[in-house]
Amino acid sequence: MTEQAPVPLRPAATILLLRDSADGIEVFMVVRNHQIDFAAGALVFPGGTTDPGDSAPQLRAYCDGAEGLDDTALTVRIAGIREAFEEACALLARPAGSAALIEPARAAALGEKYRTALEAGEIDMLAFCQAEDVRLAIDCLAPFAHWLTPVRMPKRFDTYFFLAAVPKDAGLRHDGQESVESVWITPAQALADEAAGSRTIVFPTRLNLEKLGRCKTVAEAIAAAHRTPVVSVMPTVERHPDGRTLHIPEAAGYGQTSYFFKS
Repeated sequence: MTEQAPVPLRPAATILLLRDSADGIEVFMVVRNHQIDFAAGALVFPGGTTDPGDSAPQLRAYCDGAEGLDDTALTVRIAGIREAFEEACALLARPAGSAALIEPARAAALGEKYRTALEAGEIDMLAFCQAEDVRLAIDCLAPFAHWLTPVRMPKRFDTYFFLAAVPKDAGLRHDGQESVESVWITPAQALADEAAGSRTIVFPTRLNLEKLGRCKTVAEAIAAAHRTPVVSVMPTVERHPDGRTLHIPEAAGYGQTSYFFKS
């Protein structure tokens, strides 16, 4: 019997939105709607797949920090910024001619005006940038991780993870559609909640929380991300009568290479 070809990978991007707190780094996370078909009910970082408009050639002229990035690398970063805006009202963009990010009050107003239309595909990021005369802050994104879904899974994603700092008063909030709850939380607390059974966290999210939790401040985490090469991770699956083991590369830097999951 001919082996079935793997499901194609869908490019995707996720941004870990960070701020400092008295308890250490906090990351903004959302709880996925139970009605959606991927990671339903899970605590996740805002993100999603690329849209056709994210690769519009004209968008490069509206990006700060696009120099040296090929079209694919730029597209996933634009997708990450769009998804963070849609899902969290985090707008990593600047008014044209300004070095500062758009202030939280204006970001909130733009969210009210554009988030729903962007999610529905009624407008794209090029139209948004042109209408509001803003530039996307690609230079605020620090590459953090790259995960690919194993080959035999029915849904497969090619996901790039980035870090970005946001102001304490950013006013982030979930969209009420794809996500139904949101929280600023330390990596340690998120992992403790999962261990206690009060939250669901998928495997790549858990490992990236553990990795983020090694740093005490946002500046430390972003500096570490910039100096550490990202190693792609596509887990290989070893099946057993009582469960399965996922193997990942040691060079990816998660401190462990094999993880057993009981059936």
